[in-house]
Order: sequence, then structure tokens, then C-alpha cells
Amino acid sequence: PSQYQNLRLAPDGKRLAVEIHDAGTGAGDLWLLDLARRTTSRFTFDGSHNSWPVWSPDGNRLVFTSFREGPRDLYLKLTSGAGPDEPLLKSSTGKEPTDWSSDGRFLVYANEDPKTKQDLWVFPLFGDRKPKPYLETPFNEREGRLSPDGRWMAYASDESGAPEVYVQPFPASRRKWQISIKGGEAPRWRRDGKELLYVASGRTIMSVAVETVPTFRAGVPRALFEVPIRRTAMLDYDVTADGQRFLVNTPAEQATESPIIVIVNWMAALRR
Repeated sequence: PSQYQNLRLAPDGKRLAVEIHDAGTGAGDLWLLDLARRTTSRFTFDGSHNSWPVWSPDGNRLVFTSFREGPRDLYLKLTSGAGPDEPLLKSSTGKEPTDWSSDGRFLVYANEDPKTKQDLWVFPLFGDRKPKPYLETPFNEREGRLSPDGRWMAYASDESGAPEVYVQPFPASRRKWQISIKGGEAPRWRRDGKELLYVASGRTIMSVAVETVPTFRAGVPRALFEVPIRRTAMLDYDVTADGQRFLVNTPAEQATESPIIVIVNWMAALRR
């Protein structure tokens, strides 16, 4: 029993990175769960709060946020556990990684700015490695997820007054499509790029068929199922690459008193 948060399945679906909170201090550390062997291993040990894990495309590395030096900075570490935590991106603003492109070239993260709230930024892992804003507006843009072919970005924004899921080309352009209807957060792509999933208001997992070639086209959202998600923030659910199995963070049932069992007509049972 513990407080689990920010679930992220490995690309092969065999392991899970998850933030687990210490019952005494409330600080979170990252743990890796082997889903086949049912074993867990601690991944971060520095004593600060560590969260928001994102796997590399090959599953050999994790990028995550850490509070160890003040603002939420980005760190990198081998999933084998070998080697130290490597500082990846430091700045005066809080940062949360949201995706790693399938070709390994770009890291997407949410950046908190006092003036523009939450924005989506891209950190290239090649060349000059200089971060650049993808969406920087007066509204909150978060949960950026690149399509498997790297041509489209799905994200949530509250520009309409309530969170909705949108898709824009990558790199950014003035074109965009609203995917959700009457609220949506936490977009997830199926690995073949033909389906987008998200959480609608009312804690319902929604599915939208999409086409990405030659241009983007989205179908009508349809409800898959409703689950007692603790909150609809990023990474509290995840889906396998084929879109057929879901891992959902749900509240545990509250412990209750042992029930009283009443057996009626017990004398007749004795006579038999």
C-alpha cells in the first residue's frame, strides 16, 4: 500500500516507471516495476522529490524531474541503474518532461512561466541542444505527446476556458484540430498512429480514430469505459503500444470492519 503517481509503461510494455511517495516525508522517488516477475526496484536515491518519468525510445534511459537543486530540473539516468543521475537541463523555471520522440532526437517538456503559465517546449538532443518553445501563450498548454511518426503533437490546453485536447503539426504551425468534445486531458497515441486516447470529464477513457497521411484527420470521439481515476493529470493512466490494455491508477478500497455473518435456520441444518 502506498501513494502511486505518474505511471509510464516502458516502450516494450514489460516494465513500469512510477513515482511512489514516502509515507513519512511525503517526498516521491521513482521505482521500476517488472510486470512479468512482479518485482520492484528503487530508481532514485538522492532524498529529494523525483517525479514525471519518461522512457527513451529504446527503454535504456529515463528522463525525470528532480527538486534536488531548487526548481524542477531535468535529469537522465540509465534504467539498468548503472552510473549517476546526469543533469540534463537546468533553469530558473519548473520543468516536467512529457515525451521523447520515437527517433530519440527531441524531448518535450512543460515549462512553467510566471507570465505565460504552462508552455510546451522542445529540447533537441543533438546539435547545440538549445531548448525552444513549441507553444507559448497566455493559457496552459501541457501533456505534449508526439505522434509515432514525429509529425504531430497532441496536447491539452485551457484556451477555451476548460481543458481540451488538440493536435498541431510538429514543428508548430498555425493549423490545429480540436480532438475532444466537452473536455479532455491526457492524450495518448497508439503506436501505429491511427488512434488517439484521452480522458474526458467524468473520468471516461475516450478513443478517436485518426489519419495522419497525407494530412491530419480525426473521427468522432467514442467512449471506451469509465474508471475511478484519482485525478486526470498526466501519467495517471497509460496504455500498451497496441491500444488494447490499460494501466489505470485507481484509489484502493477503504478498509472496513470484519462483517458479522448470520446463519438462519441453523437447527434444521443440524438435524440433517
